[in-house]
Amino acid sequence: MNTSDLLRKAAAGERLSPEEGLQLYTQADPEALMAIAHELRLQRTTPGVVTYLVDRNINYTNACVTDCQFCSFYRVPGHPEVYVLDKRQIGEKIEELLAWGGTRILMQGGHHPDLRLSWYEDLLRWLKATYPEIELDCFSPSEIEHIARLEGMSMEEVLVRLQRAGLDGLPGGGAEILDDEVRKRISPKKIRTAAWLHAMRIAQRLGMVTSATMVIGFGETMAQRVKSLTRLRELQDESLAAHGNGFTAFIMWTAQLSHTNSLGRSRHRHKYGAGYNEYLHTNAFARIYLDNVTHFQASWPTQGLETARRALYAGADDFGSTMLEENVVSQAAAYTQQEPRMTVYRLHEQIRLAGFTPAQRDSRYRIVRSFDRVMTPTELAPRPIPTRLNGPTASQFVPVSLVG
Repeated sequence: MNTSDLLRKAAAGERLSPEEGLQLYTQADPEALMAIAHELRLQRTTPGVVTYLVDRNINYTNACVTDCQFCSFYRVPGHPEVYVLDKRQIGEKIEELLAWGGTRILMQGGHHPDLRLSWYEDLLRWLKATYPEIELDCFSPSEIEHIARLEGMSMEEVLVRLQRAGLDGLPGGGAEILDDEVRKRISPKKIRTAAWLHAMRIAQRLGMVTSATMVIGFGETMAQRVKSLTRLRELQDESLAAHGNGFTAFIMWTAQLSHTNSLGRSRHRHKYGAGYNEYLHTNAFARIYLDNVTHFQASWPTQGLETARRALYAGADDFGSTMLEENVVSQAAAYTQQEPRMTVYRLHEQIRLAGFTPAQRDSRYRIVRSFDRVMTPTELAPRPIPTRLNGPTASQFVPVSLVG
């Protein structure tokens, strides 16, 4: 099939085989793919509306023994900058989120060698009891595998116990490229493709919220990108058929490389990285190829505001979240180093600047509040709330000692 035929097939919303997808991705005009992706987005989601989430990223620890070559955030155990947040510190962050009308925390950290499953369970139970209205989308498949190894348990046993303690969702962090040839090169100690997919398979079977992710710019081939997307599409087919609960959204960004991480300092640095146009091209192709994923999120934290707005015409229907705090990609000089948080007003401003109406959602893309008129900064400003941190339990959470 020639490229023109593939473009017509894509525009009709028909499924592409991996071979057809690779041909379309490598040979079709990126602008044509962006136009098709936008039309598919309008057909599959609410036209004229761009959703967003009011949430906060909380990184509970930066201690990690995995040494990913692209990460600028982690510190090895014993490093003077290693930290583990206690309940009061986490609670203060959540209360600021509540003041902004937030509904979710995304809590992730490094692979800490000493934090056991009981530590995570205790934290989740306290969070759910203290802030029951907040969705707890926490950890990642790689953190789940790490905990399972420490405990000598299966990932399913770990996820079941965490869910009983209050875990609502498992974010899609750590996917990068789901191809072990790439993974062995950039993160040899980290979770492999099959295990990442299996953790998500379990979480979806348990009814948790999950997201699919991909990071480009690790020197991978376009064929390896298509392979990564194919594995996501296959799991989505499987989970939707089995129990109707798959990935809620797809989120993609480019590798953030700088002198602060190993790949950024490498003498082969010229082989890595991906530009904004490549991001838009790939996002558009993903919207076409992942025909069983409804929502696509633009990544302003890594790509900046202008590119994120352009992504709304390249398949994306969601502008991500306020975040309020970002500690990972900003360490590698990402856009969030300049603007570490997005106020709700500024987020509205960006969505309207792109020509859409903003609507606040929750983790499952249910609309929390729609905004038919332009709101003032005062109307969207945070509201004071009473603290819930004066009880005795907030001070009982003492971090474990760190291995030197």
